[in-house]
Amino acid sequence: MSEKFQAVVIGGGPGGYVCAIRLAQLGFKTACIESRGSLGGTCLNVGCIPSKSLLNLSEEFHKVQNLSSKGIEVGEVKLNLEKMMKSKDKAVTILTKGVEFLLKKNKVTYYKGTGSFKTKNEIIIKDDQNKETIIQAEKTVIATGSVPVSLPGIEIDEKVIVSSTGALKLDKVPKKMVVVGGGYIGLEMGSVWSRLGAEVEVVEFLDHITPGMDKEISSEFMKILKKQGIKFNMQNKVEAIQKNKTGAVVSTVDKDGNKNNFDCDVVLISVGRKANTNGLNLKVVGVELDEKKRVKTDSMFKTNVDNIYAIGDVISGPMLAHKAEDEGIAVAENIAGQSGHVNYDTIPGVVYTTPEVASIGKTEEQLKELNTKYKIGKFSFMANSRAKAIDDAEGFVKILADETTDKVLGAHIIGPHAGELIAEIGIAMEFGASSEDIARTCHAHPTFSEAVKEAALSVDKRAIHS
Repeated sequence: MSEKFQAVVIGGGPGGYVCAIRLAQLGFKTACIESRGSLGGTCLNVGCIPSKSLLNLSEEFHKVQNLSSKGIEVGEVKLNLEKMMKSKDKAVTILTKGVEFLLKKNKVTYYKGTGSFKTKNEIIIKDDQNKETIIQAEKTVIATGSVPVSLPGIEIDEKVIVSSTGALKLDKVPKKMVVVGGGYIGLEMGSVWSRLGAEVEVVEFLDHITPGMDKEISSEFMKILKKQGIKFNMQNKVEAIQKNKTGAVVSTVDKDGNKNNFDCDVVLISVGRKANTNGLNLKVVGVELDEKKRVKTDSMFKTNVDNIYAIGDVISGPMLAHKAEDEGIAVAENIAGQSGHVNYDTIPGVVYTTPEVASIGKTEEQLKELNTKYKIGKFSFMANSRAKAIDDAEGFVKILADETTDKVLGAHIIGPHAGELIAEIGIAMEFGASSEDIARTCHAHPTFSEAVKEAALSVDKRAIHS
């Protein structure tokens, strides 16, 4: 007889394993199925965590090279890429083992293999030896995440033409890298290899980088990255990528019809991701997909099949690990008859370059589109004591508040520790705070967070230090 579970989660990424743990905490006999062989999904294995490790290590390398200007004399600085990659891999291994421990601690049964539906209450698990196990599921949560997409007719080989996965595993620094796509992932990986010595050129179809970001922040971001040596070729459409003996040639056409060729050692394709629904046998159980092949769900994360739910990158919304985690907890609580909920207006987005870029809530462009009257408060890190003291003062904080009620509608930060600073705005927005609430809260001195307070003061045109 196959084993019976009250809840089964297909996918062991940030959404899946968090969901499985919460289900177990709520008293369900739970199983979690993961095909990768290690838990943590794209984020932990080939995404957020290894990329942040390399971003940090490459930034340390860059800083050491420039210490003499600050009165710290060092000898010759050499890059040992093999050691750097081992350090990155060690961080990933420790964390994936940690997730496995958490499943065990919470008594979640962990299956290594690929899960698919046999019926709406039966899940087939196929391991790497093609051995099949069938388990029974009263409720199933699909949390299979997303996979990188390429451009039509261009095959990713993870050696010369790479996705973010291949870009995290290069065995030598390319002389030249072309990044196709000016989004979060492409700019992060471009920054890593630029700091390690590669010449990096970004090819972007639009007239601005980081689509969806507040345009003022996006513009400042591109200026700073240009100063760091990254080149940008905007409004260029990739027509072909041809591999050759030395690497590849990226052929593009710009908005005026001019054709351009970019020779490089490595091409990073970073044009987005798509929901990973292949192999789930969704047709067998009749689960509906939308026009982008994402699983359709209602506000409770339930599909059109009454006992099947879905969360994370596989459904609509931003493809972010923390969004998936919050949905994992919410759906588990909904299954338990509680009131699980995700506030999509307060999900932060962060680009972990140097400087960091972070945003939450509405952009100025979105507020204009909605005909919402708003006020702006801005404060530059150039006027922040802590930032100036440590010579890390690029960027600014921008707060958008309702013109009538002063309620915070959004915030956008480019500068040191932006990814941490945005959490303060997130808490404020969750409590429906006004910009005055932030402005009247005492912030420690000297800290980067004072820039947030000053931006809030600036909404009412009463900033002290600018």
